[in-house]
Amino acid sequence: MTRAEINAFCASLRAVTHVVQWGGADVWKVGGKVFAITWDDGVTFKASDMAYEILKDGPGIGPAPYMASRGLKWLKNYGADGLSDEALRAHLLASYDMVFAGLSKKAQAALAG
Repeated sequence: MTRAEINAFCASLRAVTHVVQWGGADVWKVGGKVFAITWDDGVTFKASDMAYEILKDGPGIGPAPYMASRGLKWLKNYGADGLSDEALRAHLLASYDMVFAGLSKKAQAALAG
């Protein structure tokens, strides 16, 4: 997926916000919490423990710089050598879902409705 396609997918999710920061990165949030960051060279997203362990050493994907060094389970997909478009969309949606689930029930209700 191109950066524009990733951004379009993230924008299509419910109740997201977008800011540009950190030297031109597109930062996607739900409830004020980051779930994806697109860069010129790929996209960073939150991963489940299992997905992180399976994918962290795969071709075109690895622990996200800065985020993973802080002990967080975040991966960076480096474009064509990484995940297929379908798999990347699934992982971005899973990241969104994990972040949404971590919000308070009050925040979830406000965003849902």
